[in-house]
Amino acid sequence: MGTKTIGLREDVYERLKARKREDESFTDLMDRLLDQTTTDWREGFGTLAAEDADELEAIAADSRDRTSKGLSARQQEALSEMTKRGADDETA
Repeated sequence: MGTKTIGLREDVYERLKARKREDESFTDLMDRLLDQTTTDWREGFGTLAAEDADELEAIAADSRDRTSKGLSARQQEALSEMTKRGADDETA
């Protein structure tokens, strides 16, 4: 297997060096770190604590209720305005 040379900033190199085990090469270190890193975006889903999930659900329900009430009020206003305009048109 071939090798590649990569450039690292000094601070990144020092951070990697600090995580490197005594008997580990930098290649082994990178391999270990990459194995620990997941690329599956679904990995973190479902990790909320129960009370955090309950709070989030309550906030979402409240938001839906407020949105629904706001839409209902705007619909009533629009219907009233249409009725008023219709009555004005008939008297004209």
